[in-house]
Amino acid sequence: MADKERKEQGSPYRYDDPAIMGNQLECQEKLYEYNLTRPTEQGKRLRILKEMPAEIGEGRRIESPPHANWGGRHAHFGRGVYCDSNLTLVDGERVYIGDYCMIAPNVVVATSGHPISPVLRKNYYVYNLPAHIGGNVWLGSGVQTLPGVTIGGNSVIGAGSVVTGDVPANVIAHGAPCRVVREIGEKDKRYFFLRQKA
Repeated sequence: MADKERKEQGSPYRYDDPAIMGNQLECQEKLYEYNLTRPTEQGKRLRILKEMPAEIGEGRRIESPPHANWGGRHAHFGRGVYCDSNLTLVDGERVYIGDYCMIAPNVVVATSGHPISPVLRKNYYVYNLPAHIGGNVWLGSGVQTLPGVTIGGNSVIGAGSVVTGDVPANVIAHGAPCRVVREIGEKDKRYFFLRQKA
């Protein structure tokens, strides 16, 4: 089976195969151009941003510099998404970020990984699994999500967490590995942070 077919079905494939590289360098060029814009060049940023990802909703803001293996070509951003600086997308596969998500600085959303087998790693094998981040999710500073992870809508992932498995909707989760701490509920309508009243 060809590497392109293996990649499409989520099986390990050789990442050095020229047949799967496609227009990766052109996508990276667009990202490079975006990262060279000045903060005052909002019109230019918006024009470039509309050409980069697979999909981008209205009212979104992506602070410089974002980083992505495929220049964000496989990323789907919903409406009202905010991404702070140094968002890294390891976007060999699709990344879905729902409406009104908030992504803090230095977050990594990975869709690619390497097999555990040393033989496969030595021979340049990689695999890709899509990432799904539901609507209105908040990813705290330095969060890292591993390939194939789904985070349910409205959930909050605490700073520095390593998300190794799915997280349900409407919960607070944190840690390495990330674990659900509690559901979001009535208390959170009264207190916006710890004992700080809303």
